[in-house]
Amino acid sequence: MAVTDAENVRWNLSDLYQSENDPQLEKDVQSVLRQAADFAENYRGQLQAKLGEALQSLCLLEQLQNKIYAYVMLRSQVETGNEPLKKVMSSVQERLAQAWGTHLVFFEHEITQLSENDYKNLLQTDEVVQHHQPFLDHVRQNAQYLLSEEVESALAKRNPFGVSEWKDFMDEREAELFFEFEGRPIKMEELFSIVGREHDHTRRRQASACLNDGLKAQKHDKFMARALNAVVGKKALEDAERGYEDSMHSRNLDNKVDAATVQALHDAVENVAKPLSVRYYQLKAKWLGLEKLEWADRNAPLPITNTSTMPWVEGVGAVKEAFSSFSPTLRQFVDDIEAKGWIDAPVSKEKRSGAFCAGFAMSGESGQAEPRAYVMLNHTGTARDFATLAHELGHAVHDMLAIPAQNSLMWSPPLAYAETASIFAEMVTFEHLMKKCESDKEKLSLYMEKCNDHINTVVRQISFSYFEQAMHAKRKMGKLTTEEITEMWMDINQRFYGEDGEVFIYKDVDNLWCYISHFLSPFYVYAYAFGELFTQSLYAVKDQFGDDFEEMYLDLLRAGGTKNAVELMKPFGLDPTDPTFWERGIQASFGVWLDEAEKLSEKLNYQA
Repeated sequence: MAVTDAENVRWNLSDLYQSENDPQLEKDVQSVLRQAADFAENYRGQLQAKLGEALQSLCLLEQLQNKIYAYVMLRSQVETGNEPLKKVMSSVQERLAQAWGTHLVFFEHEITQLSENDYKNLLQTDEVVQHHQPFLDHVRQNAQYLLSEEVESALAKRNPFGVSEWKDFMDEREAELFFEFEGRPIKMEELFSIVGREHDHTRRRQASACLNDGLKAQKHDKFMARALNAVVGKKALEDAERGYEDSMHSRNLDNKVDAATVQALHDAVENVAKPLSVRYYQLKAKWLGLEKLEWADRNAPLPITNTSTMPWVEGVGAVKEAFSSFSPTLRQFVDDIEAKGWIDAPVSKEKRSGAFCAGFAMSGESGQAEPRAYVMLNHTGTARDFATLAHELGHAVHDMLAIPAQNSLMWSPPLAYAETASIFAEMVTFEHLMKKCESDKEKLSLYMEKCNDHINTVVRQISFSYFEQAMHAKRKMGKLTTEEITEMWMDINQRFYGEDGEVFIYKDVDNLWCYISHFLSPFYVYAYAFGELFTQSLYAVKDQFGDDFEEMYLDLLRAGGTKNAVELMKPFGLDPTDPTFWERGIQASFGVWLDEAEKLSEKLNYQA
């Protein structure tokens, strides 16, 4: 297991509860149950007169519920083998779901049943209703997809036994995976680290083979296939019952984007970014001295890249410095997050893989929502790990700005825009590091790493989206076998990365679909590409606004989930419904970086 000086950077959750057996946790659960029952008694059939009061009560209920969920969820992510904790978490989830299904489902139905005159009157006379108009409008606009109150109630009560249970199961399974490599057992994160930072081609290839073969040997493909069949099959049935047009429709509605805009994103990536990625991989192959790349070489460093481990304090300092270079406000948030113990950094035995930021609106002393933003990493000390830290801290500062501004029901942005702050943070960090480069080799290394990350965020995620589309379509014809899923996986890889032997030799690739947990959250993945290009288009025009840009950007983050893509971009003179918006986002970022990388490579004559 990798050891870094981040081993003691762990979450401090003691200001929430002392343990899963803390009596206050159970008291708070009981309080939520009572508040839910009281909510129904006080507001069912009364929204015409009491909608503003009901919204305030619901916010307070959500804030207390968030405190409970935050504690059990965050601990479960780093203690996947803790059986007593699992039992408490299950009990909490099931009881709160029962309460929601019994007492709170009526609320959205009755919002949709308000007459236009009554709704307009409430908007004109009640400040709380006015503030929550974006939330209320969204509910009313999507009324046609609601099932009857009785059916929605039954579904809400069953929620803990559905998709979330499959996700939890696969997270636990993944945390239990160990791979025998070079005579010792290591976790998947460490294998990824070797493949992504190892200069030796043979060792990269061995680590890649170990990962691909180990997933199958431990039957992770079988478990994931079972989970996908359940999740995708359930979704197809419910989509039909609700009247969604296709398998992506519900996600697009949640993201507040129309299907044509989403398709324009997909088209731009395939038509513009994909050819650029071929150029990039051809350039990388020259630097690596290889005629053709193997899949193990996809994320390989250049011979000139420094892959030594960076001390935690030094790396965090560089990220903070980068945030300061753009906005002292954002830097202060990062300082607060670190000081409050909201970061859990090291790889550990029972920790789930990957990284995330989880934001929560909790009850503050003034009655306003208090923001919390917890960052989980699997930190091994690489430069890419610190890019991940910048990314997740971008999410965190987004949460810290949006929660006080929008309160519990509207702070969370749709997935498609949730990546804006994280990608922006990466760009700020990238530009700050680029300014500090002292040689062409350092600049080239940064450009190549940025190109590589862009491909993974944009091209790879859109290939995932097409893979999902194929899988969801085929699942409607019956249960999918692991072989069928693997075949679709390989077809999509070759569609986006070229036929076997054209750019890559597809060795040790066939089982890699089974560790991508985002497939259990259907069509989550295109949000990464959306957020990247959405942000790159924004970043490209920031200098046009001079000193005004910082506050304009902070206002964008404060908007949380209250605005759609068009509304967010309007102050900057940009329009995401224009297909060229996405193409310009690619050319202004990936296109520029690749051009610079090719020029520097020629200048250096490909010599390390």
